[in-house]
Amino acid sequence: MPSKSPKPTSRAAALPHDWAATPLTVVMPTYNEAGNLPRMAEALMALDLPGLRLLVVDDASPDGTGDIAEGYVRRFGPERMAVLHRAGKEGLGRAYAAGMARAVADGARYVLQMDADGSHPVPKVPEMLGVALSTGAGVTIGSRYVQGGTLSDAWGAHRRLLSRWANAYAGTILGTRVRDITGGFNLWREDALRAIDLGSVDSAGYSFQVEMKYRALRRGYGAIEVPIHFEDRTVGESKMSLMVQLESVAMPWKLRARSR
Repeated sequence: MPSKSPKPTSRAAALPHDWAATPLTVVMPTYNEAGNLPRMAEALMALDLPGLRLLVVDDASPDGTGDIAEGYVRRFGPERMAVLHRAGKEGLGRAYAAGMARAVADGARYVLQMDADGSHPVPKVPEMLGVALSTGAGVTIGSRYVQGGTLSDAWGAHRRLLSRWANAYAGTILGTRVRDITGGFNLWREDALRAIDLGSVDSAGYSFQVEMKYRALRRGYGAIEVPIHFEDRTVGESKMSLMVQLESVAMPWKLRARSR
């Protein structure tokens, strides 16, 4: 049995005040995440990042996630948190694109993609911001597949193999060296998002992660990967449908064809 890498520390890194005050918007799409959003919102607000703002993008969740989010806006104030309500469920990629466009329009210097299910480690946010500021990378990736990155013990062998295959599949077709091109914990520089042109991104589902990184690389923006521990969700259900999986299989070929 292969040895397991130690999990990265759960303590948040401390940044110099000027860096910590950098305008950073965390974009968090939600659909039926009433059981997860409160702890995520409170954990993010507790970080020593006065420039951080949380933007929840809710797709009219039947379980009242949008109303819960509005309650936290009243608690923390509109300068720290906001909610973008959408009429219905249109896919993770569409939700991210809408939220990221709003964040850039509202003056964010950096925009972080983060799932609401707790799989992305909140204490890593300051470290990722520090890496982005110190390196000038267009996108800083919270990576499961660089040295030091780990996966939840709840992931079985089949799921681990499928995830690694998906990364190898997309990376090989597109010719990139990004180890976690399918990952969704990504910190973007504002000018990289403007160059990508969020309104023209085609992906509606999880292939959004691949399309965004590939577009950034094609436009000359550098990517750097920071190791994370990826946790499995404990509340709620995955939103991965068959149509989303098929889109993810086809998208790398579409991107490759367009680049030619």
